[in-house]
Amino acid sequence: MRRPRRLTFRVGDGLELVADAQGEPSAPPVLLLHGGGQTRRAWGGTAAALAARGFHAVALDLRGHGESDWAPDGDYTVDAFAADVRAVAARLGGRPAFIGASLGGLAALIAEGEAATPGASAVVLVDITPRVQPEGVDRIVTFMTGHPDGFATLEEAAEAVAAYVPHRPRPKDVAGLRKNLRLGADGRYRWHWDPRLMTGERRIGASRDPERLDRAARGLRVPTLLVRGRMSDVVAEEDARHFLALAPDARYVDVSDAGHMVAGDRNDPFTAAVVEFLTRGDE
Repeated sequence: MRRPRRLTFRVGDGLELVADAQGEPSAPPVLLLHGGGQTRRAWGGTAAALAARGFHAVALDLRGHGESDWAPDGDYTVDAFAADVRAVAARLGGRPAFIGASLGGLAALIAEGEAATPGASAVVLVDITPRVQPEGVDRIVTFMTGHPDGFATLEEAAEAVAAYVPHRPRPKDVAGLRKNLRLGADGRYRWHWDPRLMTGERRIGASRDPERLDRAARGLRVPTLLVRGRMSDVVAEEDARHFLALAPDARYVDVSDAGHMVAGDRNDPFTAAVVEFLTRGDE
């Protein structure tokens, strides 16, 4: 398997965003948008599968995450993320399909649902809907704001992850966590995101507007798939039904034995559902 190609995109406010690309650049594009606190590497298996099926899969580090620039003004509102999605999509050309998990899904929903004309060929929302469960969101916030002083070792970071996702088998080798951490000058590991994502005045979710998200869902005019983790504490069954009432032409897949981080919990069935959806017209 070829190594991903590293791409960079300069967006409207001057930030440089970093992405990994797999597949032929001339192939139909797919833009993969990770969840809050993740990086583009969360999509490695899915991107490779999409490339193998004839797509140009581009997994983006959202602003403030991974190798992408941090916003100097601390703008991590959904509008900023959605503007970035539109800018990168325009650079890719050819109306890419959007696949967005959690925060990335919110950005995709606003970017496409509020567009005057369709900018995407399809939208896949991964465990995110206009209405969500407050307890599940609170659990995410608690995890992301925890350990502000970082970790002395990778093992300490692994303990924090294991406590957050107790249903997931703990990896035998914790070295894989390095891709989600940065080593500071003080010798401590910290998560690979800007802390202002969760603490700044323009932080993620500071101005979450469910009614606006409802309107965006109604505004979707391209093929849409909602993928929910059946064990999710963020998107309940009633939240999925609410979304499907707003977007009655959308498809829906419920992935068993998966929580909020569907691709990380059950990547094979998740990827199979996405590939089937995006290739539905090829049969």
